[in-house]
Amino acid sequence: MLFSTSVVARLPLATFSIGLLVHVEHLTGSYTAAGAAAGALAVAQGCGGPLLGRLVDRRGQTIVLLGSAIVAGLTLAALAAVPAGAPLPLILALAGLLGAATPPIGACMRTLIPALRPGVEDQRRAYAVDAAATELTWVSGPPLALGLGSLAGTGTALTAAGAVLIAATALFALSPASRRWRPASTRRPGAGVLTSPAMRTLVTVLAGVGVVFGATEVSVTASAGPTAGLLLGLWGAGSLAGGIVAARLGGGATGGRSFAALLAVLGVSHLVLVATPTGLAAGPFIAVAGPLIAVAGSLIAPVLASSYAMVDRAAPAGTATEAFAWLATATAIGTAGGAAAAGALADVTTPAAGFVLAGAAALAAALLALIRIPSARRSTARPAANRTSSADAHAGHGGGGASSEPRADRSPTSEPFSNLASSPVAPGRYQRHQGAASPR
Repeated sequence: MLFSTSVVARLPLATFSIGLLVHVEHLTGSYTAAGAAAGALAVAQGCGGPLLGRLVDRRGQTIVLLGSAIVAGLTLAALAAVPAGAPLPLILALAGLLGAATPPIGACMRTLIPALRPGVEDQRRAYAVDAAATELTWVSGPPLALGLGSLAGTGTALTAAGAVLIAATALFALSPASRRWRPASTRRPGAGVLTSPAMRTLVTVLAGVGVVFGATEVSVTASAGPTAGLLLGLWGAGSLAGGIVAARLGGGATGGRSFAALLAVLGVSHLVLVATPTGLAAGPFIAVAGPLIAVAGSLIAPVLASSYAMVDRAAPAGTATEAFAWLATATAIGTAGGAAAAGALADVTTPAAGFVLAGAAALAAALLALIRIPSARRSTARPAANRTSSADAHAGHGGGGASSEPRADRSPTSEPFSNLASSPVAPGRYQRHQGAASPR
């Protein structure tokens, strides 16, 4: 029930960008203004996510989630009520407020996973399921927003998104699991999670993965024309399927070598898209490009879920929510940069050049993971205790297993992934990698 509620609460978040873009264009008649509003939303989300995550790590989930959801929902209603011809600065201010107040529901759900699933392998599977569910919101959310907007108006679509966001976030925030979660009683680094070399590595890797997202979206749109929507849908469906398979087969990557391998396959599968012939009629083109892009997409959710599973040992004690929010921010920044670069490449070379950029970004991320993240090895050591929530939170879910007391002996700037290499690895288990998404 808790997980399902979190998915419903995240569904409106996947509609913010496209819903705002269409609504502002309807109000102003200008795609330039609409793009500026979408940009303000993205920048504010990138800045506000880690700040709200840090606040959760200090004050708990309930008050932060309720407060941010109410502000975001009311802001959506205000945007819906803005009349045509309203000053652009007002629209930009509201878009920025919406972005800054976007509830960190995904980060909070992932923070609860170690308490809900104390076993290391169970956690990996849970992160993979979460990643697949996140992909589902990105596949279904935009079409729902556009469909409702065409039937009842773009303002109605924004208002409905706000109502769903407030209601579902409140259900999640008032659940026993969320209410009983308590921040770790430990000294936190004043400069935040990026004081950890391991977190800086993960954030850099996720920025590279974001470049894959942005470059691919632009290149598919520029290459496929009217069939781009279908291809991007297949891309997302492939990611959803990849997350489901990863969850069933053990969760995902357990160390740097397997994580790097998954990133490398992500890169190569997107590089292959360069060879897709664009001169074919729509039907034959889809028949050729569709399976290729679905295969490329199948690596997305496993890659992102793998990074989620590494957060517990990469982030300084008591900063897990902020750490998850930073991963989303890094992905969003990479997506924006990848889209801009691919667009410029399409203008001066060919639309397919963006696929080269996507592949190169993933391969660079793979090299970084191989160098900076140690490989997992078999060990009889018990899983490291959850450092992000208190023992009361763990007991509140009725679970057994390792204590969730923070590890006071761990320095916030300890060696990257110093404990990751001792994670137990099941014999003969499929070792791919868990998944998640961009602002996904």
